[in-house]
Amino acid sequence: MFKRSPVLPAAALAAIAALGACSQEGELVVDQGVGITSVLTSCPAVGIPDYTGDITLFSGAGKTTADLDMSAAMTNLRSTCDDSGEKVYTSATFDVVARRADASGSRTVTLPYFVTVLRAGSAVVSKRVGEVTLTFADGEERAMASGTAASYVDRSASSLPEDIREKITRRRRPGDPEAALDPLADPEVKAAIARTRFEMLVGFQLSEDQLAYNATR
Repeated sequence: MFKRSPVLPAAALAAIAALGACSQEGELVVDQGVGITSVLTSCPAVGIPDYTGDITLFSGAGKTTADLDMSAAMTNLRSTCDDSGEKVYTSATFDVVARRADASGSRTVTLPYFVTVLRAGSAVVSKRVGEVTLTFADGEERAMASGTAASYVDRSASSLPEDIREKITRRRRPGDPEAALDPLADPEVKAAIARTRFEMLVGFQLSEDQLAYNATR
């Protein structure tokens, strides 16, 4: 299970509220009699989980500044989503910037990274591991490379059932017992929304020691 970084929604409803200003054709917009505007989209949220966006390599067994060999970080994560078909396709690109302690000689370093799709915040739908290669020129301390990520999600799995959509968008009239109730607070609705929420997470494929180092430094 991954602990997601603040760039990701803490919960499914937070993701919905954050998307209120970017509705597109085919998305469900809630704004009648609810007092809020929300957008339910089939596209997954994309981000880097906590403690997985950095990697540090050491020379020898020590983990002090004197033992530092190389450090790298993921940055500039960008994504696009195509939800026009039966499969929702999401692609992303990111940069890896690295710095080494010893700039003498040319050097090539290959770092593994993962691409994981989560459903409802915790269920792993898929995971694959890729590689990004950094090349340091002789005398250069810094290097940069780019990586890609992609995922498919069944549109049917990321769409709300019609009965839940109707419950959310039903027009409430003044005096109606349900007029003052937020349909998004209904446990059945919340559970249905959670099941349709997907996330595509990208990060370095770290060893247990590397993950522990990132979490405690």
